[in-house]
Amino acid sequence: MTAIGKSPNTATVRADARDDEPEIESLPLFKRYESQATARQISFYLSGEIGDPIHYTDLLYTLRSASNTDLILLHLNTPGGNFDTGLQIINNIAASDARVLTVLEARAYSMGAMIFLAGDELIVHDTCQLMFHNYSSALIGKGNEQKAQVGAVSKWFGKVMRHVCRPFLSDEEVDRILRGEDIWMDTDDIRRRLAHLQKGEPAVKPKRKKTAPTA
Repeated sequence: MTAIGKSPNTATVRADARDDEPEIESLPLFKRYESQATARQISFYLSGEIGDPIHYTDLLYTLRSASNTDLILLHLNTPGGNFDTGLQIINNIAASDARVLTVLEARAYSMGAMIFLAGDELIVHDTCQLMFHNYSSALIGKGNEQKAQVGAVSKWFGKVMRHVCRPFLSDEEVDRILRGEDIWMDTDDIRRRLAHLQKGEPAVKPKRKKTAPTA
């Protein structure tokens, strides 16, 4: 009758190991984990004049509820329009977790130009225009009320211009706009400014001051 027992090699190994030390398994040097997220690309076309805010709730809600894997494109071809609506769109772009691309497809004037500058990435087609100018409005009320309103709105508009348009526009250009001047740009001008900003340079090189000739 043959007795069944442990092999000599096994017995030797176990005899050499301490009872209070657990056996160590061979582990890989790294482990791979994978997750998958759903990415959405959503396009909105702002064509024509910018109207009252109530017409843009779908766009505003999409910006607010989007995730950081979403891509939202705003295609612009607009003469501008309602300042309140444009400012609300700009603020929602800033608050959105999505990456927002503003695409200049023909023209963007006034508030349309400011919306264009609010994008996380700016895309310009080959034959386009931007135009910046001061606001226009109609006032109703007593003279002192109109005067107070003009002062408040002018101050507000100036702050928005500096917040949104710099550094694409220089301080001197913003001042000229607030004094009533219109500033026009075509695709070449726009791309040149964007290229300077990408390099960390001023969008517009400051003009050299002329020095009086010395004798």
